[in-house]
Amino acid sequence: MKGLHQQSSLLSALSKHNVVPTEKAEKISADFIRQNKPFLRYLVEDKEINAKDIASTLSRSFGCPLIDLEHFDTSLIPEGIRNEKLIRKHNALPLYLRGKVLFVAMSDPTNLDALEEIQFNTGYATELVIANETALSHCIEKLLEADSDALGISDIDAKALAGIDVQEERKQEENIGLGDKEDAPIVVYINKILLDAIRKGASDLHFEPYEKSYRIRFRIDGILNEVARPPVALAARMAARLKVMSKLDIAERRVPQDGRIKLALSKKKSIDFRVSTLPTMWGEKVVMRILDSSSAMLGIDMLGYAPKQKQIYMDALAQPQGMILVTGPTGSGKTVSLYTGLNILNTEERNISTAEDPVEINLEGVNQVQINTRAGLTFPSALRSFLRQDPDIVMVGEIRDLETAEIAIKAAQTGHLVLSTLHTNSAAETLTRLLNMGVPSYNVASSVTIIIAQRLARRLCTRCKAEEHVPKSELLAQGFLPEQVSEIKLFKPMGCDFCTSGYKGRVGIYEVIKISDITANLIMNGANSLDIAAQCQREGYNNLRQSGLEKAALGVTSLEEVNRVTNA
Repeated sequence: MKGLHQQSSLLSALSKHNVVPTEKAEKISADFIRQNKPFLRYLVEDKEINAKDIASTLSRSFGCPLIDLEHFDTSLIPEGIRNEKLIRKHNALPLYLRGKVLFVAMSDPTNLDALEEIQFNTGYATELVIANETALSHCIEKLLEADSDALGISDIDAKALAGIDVQEERKQEENIGLGDKEDAPIVVYINKILLDAIRKGASDLHFEPYEKSYRIRFRIDGILNEVARPPVALAARMAARLKVMSKLDIAERRVPQDGRIKLALSKKKSIDFRVSTLPTMWGEKVVMRILDSSSAMLGIDMLGYAPKQKQIYMDALAQPQGMILVTGPTGSGKTVSLYTGLNILNTEERNISTAEDPVEINLEGVNQVQINTRAGLTFPSALRSFLRQDPDIVMVGEIRDLETAEIAIKAAQTGHLVLSTLHTNSAAETLTRLLNMGVPSYNVASSVTIIIAQRLARRLCTRCKAEEHVPKSELLAQGFLPEQVSEIKLFKPMGCDFCTSGYKGRVGIYEVIKISDITANLIMNGANSLDIAAQCQREGYNNLRQSGLEKAALGVTSLEEVNRVTNA
């Protein structure tokens, strides 16, 4: 009866303004009762009744604002208010937040139940805006299709596409008492956590058991954020579920284990998770690293190199031999810089081999070797094998010891291009680290072509960043040049529905130096890192601090963030 009353109200308003002819209204009313679809959708299927006319008439009749959704960008809708079930149930599209008010587009202004249910589920007061039925339906399908391509797969489909043996999984679960129906919510919950992490751009997930609590944290833009606190009683079951998905031994809880999960998000896109378990006082801590191969396909222009730095890197990649070293702490983006270079070099004419521990991103056309120390497959042994396989380009995941360094340098001196990483704080320290390992200074000077030291800083959200006033004296103290101070505009994070604490995404801060003849002589003469750094400054190469200040002056990041990542 309620639906008929709403239909009658709508039809009365449309008849009054002659959108629906009076003589046609009675026939429509009788026909609609036999239809199993929303009234306005039924109306617009009649080619003689225009959806735009219906929307504008209902907007005037019910005193609601009208919105044109034909060119609306659905990607702007905040993720936290997208509820597929409610959207489909009510044909209602939450659009945006203004303070504590959520604006919802609907074609039917009489559907007050929809507004109440959305308000109850989101916690926001709701405000109705009228949209025409055709554009609204198109917008909803566009949004949900995009979410589905990025995330939306059922549990059973996820396992099938990920190559998980469902029967074997159930058998393992039954062996430890996890095969009953009460664990189905854990399956759904874990899948939701994984998909939320991908959607939010997390790089790592931490599942952490304590004596009286259990927390889940995501590392987003380099910073850990707590996202959930499930009941501590579920700790063992959640760890077991993750181990099953990773094909680990769920009966073994005394020693660390490592595994992988391949999760297919759609037929065209999949994400790998590297999984590590660790026995702690109160259960197994599980840490998952998200390995997204698309990050290697960003292209060098997306990484944040200054034009001069980019040119130095590209010139080095174009050389037939030599060594390119990328340095920085864990999580500074070294892998993405190296893979971006490999992606540029990856052509039919070149034989490329990599030795990695672990292989993080799969690259088609590149021969990638997973180091296995227990089996005797080490970096030195892999490198020796590479040199017997007619390589053009060799990548060593990390130079950790003298033996690896010597073989890599020998390869660079004998007609091969070698790319590798070290864990040092600056470009100059990379050279002295090689010398301290025991590599002869003449080998370092003759083989290393360029060094890239890098950090990752959080990008300011372009929607909410605000100009920040910093006294000139402070700008000078921070390292800005006197001639820059009067023209610099700095920005600070504010925070909005589209970002995390005022930041969204990250950008690289780089020190890129080319080894000149003068620098090579310094190395040969046993100069320390301070002497080498001073020479690089004389040659016009920005250090990490200077590059960071440039990013702040461009409004890309904040001065606070530059101070955080460059340890100023």
